[in-house]
Amino acid sequence: MSEPAIFSSAGSFPEFTKYFYSFPLLNRTLTFCVLSYYKLKCGRWVTKSFPIYVLGDTAFGTIKFIHKVRGNSFNHHAIVGIPKTRTLTDGRKVSEIKTRGQQVKLTGLDIPVFLSWVWLKRDGKRIQRFVISTKPMKGTTISRWRKRRWQIEGFFQTVKHRFSLHRFGQKTLLGVYRWLILSLISYLLAYWVYLYFDNPPDLDWCYYGQQALILLLPHILLLSLLEKIESLIPWLNQRGFDFCLMRCKI
Repeated sequence: MSEPAIFSSAGSFPEFTKYFYSFPLLNRTLTFCVLSYYKLKCGRWVTKSFPIYVLGDTAFGTIKFIHKVRGNSFNHHAIVGIPKTRTLTDGRKVSEIKTRGQQVKLTGLDIPVFLSWVWLKRDGKRIQRFVISTKPMKGTTISRWRKRRWQIEGFFQTVKHRFSLHRFGQKTLLGVYRWLILSLISYLLAYWVYLYFDNPPDLDWCYYGQQALILLLPHILLLSLLEKIESLIPWLNQRGFDFCLMRCKI
């Protein structure tokens, strides 16, 4: 059977990311964005070739969202988080359930779901987070799929805030391609510098991006420094200082 494709509802994506799928392949995650230009062609191929799991955090664990996912227009399975205070039709709270993978009925939801949970570390303490699946699964399987959503969200946080996709403002398909190429180049430069330092254990994209600027593009770094200093010259002059730049032979 084909590995399921994942559609994550985590976070707010740039305008061009209409759909995001993640395919587990050879123990790695092949991730790609399906542009709206290819929505009709690729979207139908993905939904016909793979079972779709819609992953979401606690904010998406609402009755309305689950009904939408399971409705006739979409008809996929959801794996979403829910708060521990969520009640069942028998009056109990989900935090009172002791068996992973148990079938339960949430108050206000007319379809049964299957409950599991994961343990997270926050400030040195263990926190229990609950997750439900509309598809019958073992508790450990539900928890494993839940972790896939964190991988997707981590990917988006990295590409948005480390490779400038959060500054995306293009409106045309050509503009999308150009911006993606620039982001890809910045990623490659940072990764090559990471490899240059013999693969340190901690991959800090911000640090290696700065090192790539220093090692590979020093003239751009110098120009940005000069621009910053030039903007400060009036402020320095008001306080009795002046700035002079001279080039020395080395």
